[in-house]
Amino acid sequence: MSLVKNFVTVGGATLSSRLLGFVRDVFMANMLGSGPIADAFFVAFRLPNLFRRLFAEGAFSSAFVPLFARALAEGGKTSARALAEDILAVFLLTLVIVTALAEIGAPWLVGVLAPGFIDEPQKFAAAEFMTRVMFPYLACMSLTAMAAGMLQSFGRFAVAAFAPSLLNVVLVAALVLIWWENWAGTPEAAYTLSWAVCISGVAQLIAVGGSLWWIGFPVSLTRPRYNDNVRRFVKLGIPGVISGGITQINIVVGTIIASMQASAVSWLYFADRIYQLPLGVIGVAIGVVLLPDLTRRVRTESAESIFHTQNRALEFAMALTLPATVALCAIPYSIMHVLFERGAFTAADTVATADALIAFAAGLPAFVAIKVFQPSFYAREDTRTPTVQGGISVAINVAASLALFPFIGHVGIAAATSLAAWVNALMLVIELHRRGHFRADVLLVRRLVLLAVASLLMGAALLLGESLVDAHLRSDRELIQGLWLLGLCLFGMAVYGLATVLTGAVDIRRYLKAIVTRGKVG
Repeated sequence: MSLVKNFVTVGGATLSSRLLGFVRDVFMANMLGSGPIADAFFVAFRLPNLFRRLFAEGAFSSAFVPLFARALAEGGKTSARALAEDILAVFLLTLVIVTALAEIGAPWLVGVLAPGFIDEPQKFAAAEFMTRVMFPYLACMSLTAMAAGMLQSFGRFAVAAFAPSLLNVVLVAALVLIWWENWAGTPEAAYTLSWAVCISGVAQLIAVGGSLWWIGFPVSLTRPRYNDNVRRFVKLGIPGVISGGITQINIVVGTIIASMQASAVSWLYFADRIYQLPLGVIGVAIGVVLLPDLTRRVRTESAESIFHTQNRALEFAMALTLPATVALCAIPYSIMHVLFERGAFTAADTVATADALIAFAAGLPAFVAIKVFQPSFYAREDTRTPTVQGGISVAINVAASLALFPFIGHVGIAAATSLAAWVNALMLVIELHRRGHFRADVLLVRRLVLLAVASLLMGAALLLGESLVDAHLRSDRELIQGLWLLGLCLFGMAVYGLATVLTGAVDIRRYLKAIVTRGKVG
């Protein structure tokens, strides 16, 4: 199965999850708004998600998947199962300890992540309670990530990619309950969502773990032993925890600073949700698919074959990322107005969130490029280099956030996050080039220029279209607003598609062939 076909599988599943997430966020904005209880919920929800992305996505994307794929290729299922069982035993023990410490230290965690809450006892207490309720989500999702890594090494991408949708399904069900009970804007609404998050973690673990059993690869729980398999995992995983979670660390830094400004945490959350749609569909999906593919190629194929894979992956990712970036910068106010401005979410919230979205969107190509370049290090079992470079990125983010926040508030936090991402991406590509592990070919450079031109043309078309249909976007009827926004987006996509075909920026037939056949993209 080709790289592009696997990407379409993962990207399609991720897109479905993110679209369902939009439904969730529209309801959530209506039910919670951007007041104190919303700020408390989003801070509490961010804590297990931070650790999940550090432990689960960081450690397993950088360390476990290459080790497991190598064991599977060299020693078959027996060797791979032994590796998985050794790591599972130690990892599960670690998760139990971390979860227990978090339950005990919830007040300290909230105080560190949101120091601005300390002077508001009710908000602080609500965040503390919800942190305790949601933190077991970390253990469930970390184990789910391990099972997903094994499925991906077997070439089974679909179930692991669709599993995150269960979070949105459960949360939407909880929001319906909140609406039914008329709990909008109350602490009960936030507490109900907290329990729903925990339940969704169990559901995802059952779905992905059950798929492993279904394909005939059950993994047993053994006594924890610190043997060679675990040592290799820890050696690679600790740096991966840092480098794989750089984006989340940057966001946490922003949350700490944002807690000093009323409603800023909520504004940044909703802006983050919008730009996470293309980042999740494109960046995360390409990273998930590229890592096992590069791990195999590094050991079996020539440097030219690896360069070809990297160039085409970057080209494909930017063909989707650049227009998304321009669109988010061109019509952010219309997007936020149509999606969220209702109930407790006011017009002022729309403007503040849209301003943050522009700043986040400016870094979107860099975030996606990081997802393309990092697997080249991980496939060679080098997690140290991305970690060091990520640390530099975090330092830049902290400094820029502190420098910009007094002048432009929460927008400065989003801008600092994007700046840090660009620095991180540039350091990665420069180091890969220096080592001889990446060479940009002429075709890539040519197509990136043409893709940028096509994206700018689309942006101009969106601005023109927005001015023509603005009255419909401001309609009192939400369905009319949504349909006109959808039409505007489809118009922009059509302009971009036409521009890429006419300029030769994208070879549509080549991608369609890769999707429906098992051939390479070339």
